[in-house]
Amino acid sequence: MSCKNLPKALLASVMLFLSLFSFAQDKVVSGKVTDASGAGVAGVNVTAKGSTTGTQTNPDGTYRITVPAGVNTLVFSSIGFTTQELDITGKTMLDVSLATASTSLGEVVVIGYGTAKKKDLTGAVSVISSKDFVKGQITTPEQLIAGKVAGVQITSNGGAPGAGSTIRIRGGASLNASNDPLIVIDGVPVDNSGVSGSPNPLSLINPNDIESFNILKDASAAAIYGSRASNGVIIITTKKGRSGKTRFNFNTQISAAVPVNKVDVLSANQLRDIVNNSERSAQYSPLLGDANTDWQDEIYHTAIATDNNLSITGATRNMPYRFSVGYLNQDGILRTGNLQRTSVGISLSPKFFDDHLRVDVNIKGSISKSRFANTGAIGASVFFDPTQPVYSSKTSQYMGYFEYLDPSSETGLLALSPRNPVSMLEQRNDRSTVLRSIGNIALDYKFHFLPELRANLNLGYDLSQGTGKISVNDSAAMSYKRFKDLSGVYHGGVRNHYSQYKDNAVVEFYLNYVKELKGISSRIDVTAGTGYYDFITTTINSPDYTSDATIVTSPKFNLDKPQYTLLSYYGRLNYAFNDKYLLTAAVRTDGSSRFAKDNRWGVFPSAAFAWRMSQESFLRSSNVISDLKLRLGYGVTGQQDGIGYYDYISYYNLSNNTAQYQLGNQFYNLYRPGGYYAGRKWEETTTYNVGLDYGLFNNRINGSIEVYYKKTKDLLNSIGQSAGTNFSNTIVANVGDMENRGVEFLVNADVIRQKDLTWNVSFNATYNKNEITKLTISDDPTYPGAQYGGISGGTGQTILINSVGSPRGSFYVYQQIYDKATGKPIDGLFEDRNRDGIVNDKDLYRYKNSDPRFFFGFSTGVTYRKWNAGFVMRANVGNYVYNNIFSNSGITNAIFANGFVGNASVEVLNSGLSGTKNGYSLSDYYVQNASFLRMDNINIGYSVGQVFQKRATLRLNANIQNVFVITKYKGLDPEISGGIDNNFYPRPRTFVLGANLDF
Repeated sequence: MSCKNLPKALLASVMLFLSLFSFAQDKVVSGKVTDASGAGVAGVNVTAKGSTTGTQTNPDGTYRITVPAGVNTLVFSSIGFTTQELDITGKTMLDVSLATASTSLGEVVVIGYGTAKKKDLTGAVSVISSKDFVKGQITTPEQLIAGKVAGVQITSNGGAPGAGSTIRIRGGASLNASNDPLIVIDGVPVDNSGVSGSPNPLSLINPNDIESFNILKDASAAAIYGSRASNGVIIITTKKGRSGKTRFNFNTQISAAVPVNKVDVLSANQLRDIVNNSERSAQYSPLLGDANTDWQDEIYHTAIATDNNLSITGATRNMPYRFSVGYLNQDGILRTGNLQRTSVGISLSPKFFDDHLRVDVNIKGSISKSRFANTGAIGASVFFDPTQPVYSSKTSQYMGYFEYLDPSSETGLLALSPRNPVSMLEQRNDRSTVLRSIGNIALDYKFHFLPELRANLNLGYDLSQGTGKISVNDSAAMSYKRFKDLSGVYHGGVRNHYSQYKDNAVVEFYLNYVKELKGISSRIDVTAGTGYYDFITTTINSPDYTSDATIVTSPKFNLDKPQYTLLSYYGRLNYAFNDKYLLTAAVRTDGSSRFAKDNRWGVFPSAAFAWRMSQESFLRSSNVISDLKLRLGYGVTGQQDGIGYYDYISYYNLSNNTAQYQLGNQFYNLYRPGGYYAGRKWEETTTYNVGLDYGLFNNRINGSIEVYYKKTKDLLNSIGQSAGTNFSNTIVANVGDMENRGVEFLVNADVIRQKDLTWNVSFNATYNKNEITKLTISDDPTYPGAQYGGISGGTGQTILINSVGSPRGSFYVYQQIYDKATGKPIDGLFEDRNRDGIVNDKDLYRYKNSDPRFFFGFSTGVTYRKWNAGFVMRANVGNYVYNNIFSNSGITNAIFANGFVGNASVEVLNSGLSGTKNGYSLSDYYVQNASFLRMDNINIGYSVGQVFQKRATLRLNANIQNVFVITKYKGLDPEISGGIDNNFYPRPRTFVLGANLDF
């Protein structure tokens, strides 16, 4: 090389070295992440694929990440959006637009023992993610999706702190067994029955820890869960750790709950007028007082609640983590009621062996401390005399509370009179402490030599412990001198306690093989596994004590520890051809120790087919139809709840203290054999489903239409036994059949999708018709049906019946006759329907029922720059409620009671009914149309943006819950689970203020 070329060679060498050096160095990539409207998305995880390097987007959606040498792909992920992987070769600037997951066909859906893309689903599966949850003061998980899912009806069980809900998917599938869906949290099937002292088993789960709900509605989707899936399956996935820097999130809410309505009862002056002007004034007027007490005002108040939650999310090397802690303190609108819940959550998701082994550790725990208000005060406040004061100097022996007196009685109290409502609340101290922990460790291994094959081991548990104490002062009227010992000495008050423990274990193992067969344009996904489930309940039965520890009654057994086991084998095949034709086939066999050997095992198959018509050539180029899929499904599921653990054998029961046998001067408890039935087997539900998923205009409008038919056979029902054939005169056997058929409709629409303004709406509608087709071993036209649903106002009276040819829960009543001139019911006059000249129980007829024929949900949300607002509405049509408050208090007999003056609702002025005629409470007059339209929630929020020197972002929100109800029902609330309104704990209207700080 000549000297004159040396500088050029050196320069070229330096440039080559610098280029190689720069190639080997980290590089910085920045940009902005937006949604479909062009608005920035905060909190998106941005990670360098194959490394632990990551960050999150700022409040305006911008990001900046230092990418390690050799990494050429960035991964963008966030809850509610589709994950994207983008190449960054040669790029230092990269803007990303994320698609909303709810309208994305690539969204991954949890389906039980695996996942599937939304476009590949063949069953009726609904997905609700956290961005679509109901907002507000949410204390139990199921409230997050109320009104959001077609075919799923969620009815809260009242307004008490932590009160749960009745959940029904497509109407339920049983009469005497459970109609509750199976709930699976992070792979662990949970116990829905709760533990002693728990207001609601799901109230022990912090809603702030939940990321999504996947609801398996038809048997083709749910049959993989076999004998526990007859009523559908709800899969709850909790929030997990994310790659990137550590993030802290603090969410706080304060709320005030107020009573919405009261029972419209007579005022003190109205009551005085009625009594003083009655024919019985000479007897009852002297019993009136001088006060003007509104007893409902005395027992209700404005209830304050606070809810605080802190979470820490991030990753250390190859282990994403999330820790959370929450504290809820909620008063009830019924005085003295309170719930305090402390919850913790831990989620770890490490990966090992070049990501071939994924470990998921999930632990959720809570401690709930409750004081239960005495709900008997609700009814007492309706009936108690408003002319009497809360306190009286004449009743000092009862802690100074006014009570109805009878000097001739041993206790000094009038036996049949109600007790002072305020005393009932303040003198009863009913407290519980419940500990619950649900957790699992799941090991998912992708074989090195065969990466298409994965092995999954899931070890889970569901542990709960409930303890409680009930104490009542011995001077309290409600338990005054309640027990007389053998020496003739009276003892009063209550000092009882209870304990119960539940230990449920889960061991599951399955293999999953997924293979793309490109040569034949096919994809297969095969799963095969087994499961072992053990359930142990330990109940410590304690005696009934007075306040001075005198034993009133002793339990049959001090310790009760039943146990049952379930063993399962299952398999599933998913096959896709040309990404257009999809087939799913599954089978599960369950063996339960609850059944005798010959009936112990049940087999539950399912199959489904789907045709993605939008992938066909005649639709692929359509500018209108972006997705169209037809689904056909069939499956069989089972039911084992509703029976005892050992009912197939006869075992001995110890008699209680009120049924002792006397030998000489001694009384003894005796052992007696119990009834049994070895032939009992599974209830089985067969479901047929036709579904159509659709998407229009690039999925800006999307939804589904479902038509289903469910038939349950071998329903459990009580049947009589001939004398001498069993140790009981009735047994519960598989003798019934029932049908449900219905239609579901769902539509979601992004009405406006602009940078500064978005507007979305969602509407769902459900029609369900239920009919019982069999209830006896052989046809018996003389069998009226199985009566249930006890009502107050009479001994042993029931108002509901299950009968062949009628819906479940029909009202069994007399047909009231009305005065044609006034339109008022004629006291004690009913239609002689069978025309035999006598009105008796043979004239009872089936009238309406408690389940709605239609129910609807509507929600909408609007965002404008930093503001957002929305609301959720629900409606039921065709449901009826028996107004037991009216039948008890809307009668003159409620006023002129036995030796005291009671109060009545103003209904007594309208109906003129006395309440003294035979069968009056079984009149269809009290069965009222309870169809309603309810505004569940109105919310508004404002994103303040960056605070604390741009180290955090702040968001403020406010909402109102239970805003209004439009209904013809005359009671407090038309939404009554079970169809009988008997002093229902009213749902309050709640005003909520909240703040969310992310840093």
